[in-house]
Amino acid sequence: MTASRRTSAVIVGASGGIGGALIRALAESAAYAPIFALSRSESSVPQGVRTLPIDLTDEATVAAAAVRVGEAGPVGLVIVATGLLHRTGVSPEKTVKALDPTAMATVFSVNTIGPALVAKHFVPLLAQRERCVFAALSARVGSIGDNRLGGWYAYRASKSALNQILRTLAIEVARSRPEAVVVGLHPGTVASGLSRPFRPDPTADGVFSPEESASHLLRVLNGLSADDTGGVFGWDGSLIPA
Repeated sequence: MTASRRTSAVIVGASGGIGGALIRALAESAAYAPIFALSRSESSVPQGVRTLPIDLTDEATVAAAAVRVGEAGPVGLVIVATGLLHRTGVSPEKTVKALDPTAMATVFSVNTIGPALVAKHFVPLLAQRERCVFAALSARVGSIGDNRLGGWYAYRASKSALNQILRTLAIEVARSRPEAVVVGLHPGTVASGLSRPFRPDPTADGVFSPEESASHLLRVLNGLSADDTGGVFGWDGSLIPA
């Protein structure tokens, strides 16, 4: 990925499948220095990568991590690689009867509010006079125009809301950083904890390994310009409708 060696890269959600693969790919590319791996739990990272704790549901930890990252100078790349589809007490709804307000709030706190808080504290760190990128993992199911199956109310809605936040953020950021790219990314179906209950066979057609997904996403980001800011792009570079 093209970037100045004077800017750092930040991956939020480094302990996840995609986040970890992004860290490894960036470390191999040597396009950014330093590289920061942010996660709520401990993660194994390549030598030289700096780790910091963060919890997207606790703004104080987001702010503290931003202070530490800012001490290293301007940031060239931020990717929020977190997401919640299911866990104990949370599962995608098949019908509206299954909606649970507590579970829905939990999904929004991770998928929508969390990335917004990262933007709040990390966008001020982005390089001002050169190309920089702020990206967050979204999902094709967050597209309102592309929704033909229904279901998954909280997850769909949280990703739709994330897309709106990114679009709004792109408009604001462009005023002070005209070379900035602010986008959502759809990674496709990836063999990870998020997709395992729904696509249990990691070798099935259409299922990417985390390493394949990271390669696709970094390639897409590398091909985007300020003209693309505010959009949501699939792993193949296609623009996903709002």
